[in-house]
Amino acid sequence: MGKRRDWMPIASIASSAVAAGSNVYLFLVGMMLLSEAGRRGGLFDYVATNAVNLARGSARRLFALIFTAGTVITIFLSNDATAVVLTPAVLTAARKARTRAMPLLLICAFVANAASFVLPISNPANLVVFDGNLPALGTWLGRFALPSALAIALTYVALRWTQRHLLEANCAQRLDVLPLRPDGWAAAIGIGITAVALPVASACGVSLGFPSAICGAMTALGVAAFDRRALWPMLRSVQWSILGLVAALFVAMEFVLRSGILRGATKWIENGFVIALLSNAINNLPIALLARNLLASSHATARAIDDALIGVDLGPNLCITGSLASILWLGVLRREGERVSFLSFLRVGIVVMPPALLAALAARYLI
Repeated sequence: MGKRRDWMPIASIASSAVAAGSNVYLFLVGMMLLSEAGRRGGLFDYVATNAVNLARGSARRLFALIFTAGTVITIFLSNDATAVVLTPAVLTAARKARTRAMPLLLICAFVANAASFVLPISNPANLVVFDGNLPALGTWLGRFALPSALAIALTYVALRWTQRHLLEANCAQRLDVLPLRPDGWAAAIGIGITAVALPVASACGVSLGFPSAICGAMTALGVAAFDRRALWPMLRSVQWSILGLVAALFVAMEFVLRSGILRGATKWIENGFVIALLSNAINNLPIALLARNLLASSHATARAIDDALIGVDLGPNLCITGSLASILWLGVLRREGERVSFLSFLRVGIVVMPPALLAALAARYLI
């Protein structure tokens, strides 16, 4: 009996942590299935070819097009979707355009966080911070529309400036566009339905994990209906290990919270800059869980919660491991044979993140 009692607190902590992250796990599975469906159906190749042609030989114009696409995808599908859905298409576009890939790939990482608090669905961390009690859409936009707009604009300016020398050369143009295959259309329709379903679910107060997982699964099945050999490769290509990483982060933070060692840290958690630094030092998902628990126990003001959310969402643009979206992005790059070091990302992040964070927090203070 003694041994059983010793294990009971550990089991309780683990089960609480897994339950806390269940919505995030389902959300991630849905996004990764959408990504694999698009890749298998040739949708990314089709989109990339059209993007290169729209750029008309200008690497700078291609940069602006991809930044705009990343912003839209982040807003309506989430920052994780930008990391796993847009990144393969961008890499394909860079290769077709015969231009440097990294300036374009960095967009996927930075805009994924910069635009991740435009809507409640734009980042799974938003669901964690508000613990399912998301404000109404109108209230949300009133609090975050201006901070988000400033964060996106300053991120574009700073990122564009850091990559200015790599974008001087012209790129290829007038590529032949092959018709989209039926399985590609199935992927496109599935992603489009998801982009509509998630905002509707959010407006109705429905947790986003289940709708995301359903949309991802149905899209994968739609692609497999036209290519019966596609289903198993799609399932095998999903980064399932990410779910274990997320679970481990939630379990670790649950241990910290139950230990009580952070009881006196609430005043620091109310500071968006502190939250941003902690997100980079650890990861924004467990920090979101920490912020939710400490701020709820102290009955923090709406402004303090909003500052914490901005720090959780935008702060991770400093380090490559700061957010789950960045880790997913890194995983996609490694699968495609691309490499980016911690220091090279930091050199860009230290220019891009601080002005955007400062402007977003200042704008929220003025509202």
